[in-house]
Amino acid sequence: MSAVRLASTAQPLTAAEANILFSDLVSAPALVLAVSGGPDSTALLLLVAQWRAKRKRGPELLAVTVDHGLRKEAAAEARQVARLAKKLHVPHRTLRWTGKKPKSGLQEKARATRYSLLADAAAKAGASHILTAHTLDDQAETVLMRLLRGSGPAGLAAMARETPLGAFTLTRPFLEIPKARLIATLAKAKIDYAHDPSNRDPKFTRVRMRGLMPVLAEEGLGARRLALLARRLRRAEAALEEAVDRAAGLARGTWQTGGDIQIEARHFDALPAEVAIRLLGRAVTIAGNEGPVELAKLEALHTAILAKKPVLARFRRTLAGAMITLTSTDLTVERAPARRAALTTPRVTTNKRSGRR
Repeated sequence: MSAVRLASTAQPLTAAEANILFSDLVSAPALVLAVSGGPDSTALLLLVAQWRAKRKRGPELLAVTVDHGLRKEAAAEARQVARLAKKLHVPHRTLRWTGKKPKSGLQEKARATRYSLLADAAAKAGASHILTAHTLDDQAETVLMRLLRGSGPAGLAAMARETPLGAFTLTRPFLEIPKARLIATLAKAKIDYAHDPSNRDPKFTRVRMRGLMPVLAEEGLGARRLALLARRLRRAEAALEEAVDRAAGLARGTWQTGGDIQIEARHFDALPAEVAIRLLGRAVTIAGNEGPVELAKLEALHTAILAKKPVLARFRRTLAGAMITLTSTDLTVERAPARRAALTTPRVTTNKRSGRR
């Protein structure tokens, strides 16, 4: 079913609903609105501007459009956003991703660059929050994509309304709102928006997942059901992290970057597998120097540790820049020694005239 047809049966968002969506932002000093020019972000600009205009006091607003330089239409779309922002009395900036683009992982790099540019704009504007227009549909697609990757509870919890982004809070006020309602809101206001052809390109996983949604909905697995799964897993995720916090409290050492961590083997043995794996992940990330570790590698490490019980000989592994040692009494996670540089044999040259080497 097309977005136009869906929008024709959907109800526009009301001012009362918008007030509820943005009410927790009223005391923020300033808000940065990420507006690409598509329907979702254009609705974000419209609704936040209308909400702010009805208040005597509230946050300053700044609309920001990031031009990744990947489509020739992007510059015109940014100008269209600027015109709408001016009409709504919202300052607007267009930021551009310059420089060479990667040949692989383009979408991931573009996303990271986008958030980096938005954070820079937020810092200059004195903003505390960066608002994006992720919808209920985006949430459902994210859950499906992470199911394909075999993600654990943390991944399947998908997106939260609020996520830390450096010194700022990334806020997604439309996470429970279907895209069709945003399109209906724009139709009622007679506001046009851009159509990004990449949103229909089947070479992207998200687009293919989007194509599956109508079929899944017929079987009862619609966007709301998938979003419900994400909310429940986020709740379970919070409980698991609290259990890991308690387990970490029993460890010796320091939970600071580069610190050495010791966990009594008997305490580690008693932990549920999920808590033990997460505790290992924290310890390796803290002690090592290569960042977070893939879940599959942590699971393999946990299995290897369990296979060494009862300990007959010292067990030692390295992972992500950390060294993990198991004895009969302790599991120790510390920074791995630096790898030795490969020994090289000096090249020997011969002086042809003297014959000396």
